[in-house]
Amino acid sequence: MTDRDYMSRAIELAKQGIGWTNPNPMVGAVIVKDGRIIGEGYHRRCGELHAERNAIASLKESAVGAALYVTLEPCCHYGRTPPCTEAILEQGIARVVIGSRDPNPKVAGKGAAILRKAGIRVEEDFMREECDRLNSIFFHYITNKTPYVVMKYAMTADGKIATRTGASKWITGEAARAKVQKLRHRCMGIMAGIGTVLADDPMLNVRIEGGRSPIRIICDSGLRIPPDSQICRTAKEFPTIVACAAARLKGREEEILRLERLGIQVVQTFGGKGVVDLKELMGILGSQGIDSILLEGGGTLNDSALQAGIVSEIQAFVAPKIFGGNEAKTPVAGRGVNLPDEAVPLTLEKISQVGEDLLLEYKVCQDAEDI
Repeated sequence: MTDRDYMSRAIELAKQGIGWTNPNPMVGAVIVKDGRIIGEGYHRRCGELHAERNAIASLKESAVGAALYVTLEPCCHYGRTPPCTEAILEQGIARVVIGSRDPNPKVAGKGAAILRKAGIRVEEDFMREECDRLNSIFFHYITNKTPYVVMKYAMTADGKIATRTGASKWITGEAARAKVQKLRHRCMGIMAGIGTVLADDPMLNVRIEGGRSPIRIICDSGLRIPPDSQICRTAKEFPTIVACAAARLKGREEEILRLERLGIQVVQTFGGKGVVDLKELMGILGSQGIDSILLEGGGTLNDSALQAGIVSEIQAFVAPKIFGGNEAKTPVAGRGVNLPDEAVPLTLEKISQVGEDLLLEYKVCQDAEDI
């Protein structure tokens, strides 16, 4: 086996932490000696041992002189767990191969420097692109202190998310809908608008065995959410936030208290001219440790999110069918741009077939350097 084989194995291990490590990164580690894997592990959950320490815990023989392949630079600070650099030094590991660099200021090159100073041979940026791909969420969150927002929608081949009557179940097939449940598990939060709640009365939870349901975030500028909606009735089972515009809440203290008694956290934004200020909301959610949001809004919320510049990724499911009609809804509403040059620029990352549907995965270009 080659260095690439060992790092590829570490990447596969890291993926087993999807949905559980947030707001920590997903990390995998493999220990190799004399051409054999003698230990491996991954970061399982936030607050538990990191990948390197789990790999060391799995050892059945001495790691003196061994090589460690790890997808992210080893930590060197005390947090919920002790520094991984200490464990690596204690084991007598001779070589460390690192995939991604850690942008966390508490680590950021310090982990690799400590290992080098101790005489360990350190190689960085090995399969970095593949390793970086694991942690788009973590890198964004640790750098910006705001959630990484993934906009998801399902549309027909002619770009419709519902018929002219508003009917939308179901546009995509079972395989695509199962994929969406995995996306919900991946993100810490799921966000929808009050229009979706009033029209569909959704639960917005995860419906796969062993999955983790995200924190539900409803953008409801005027506090119209019905107390008998599924969201309200299940708020003590699934953490729920209702975001409102402070300018429209004067004299409505009793309604806010009623929601809070149901277990709902009511968050007010003060910008936005009578509607939820999405940028302000992202700052509030980020301060609460929410590192990622799956945006399952309708066209209005999607438009607002794009205009606010909070969307980092788009996952568009395209079904092999056509609805037609001028009145049928599209994924992004609003007035739209005046000229093609004013479009929101995207970078296509991946195209895959999910059942009979296509999944187009885009990154949203945040500035000119991304285009």
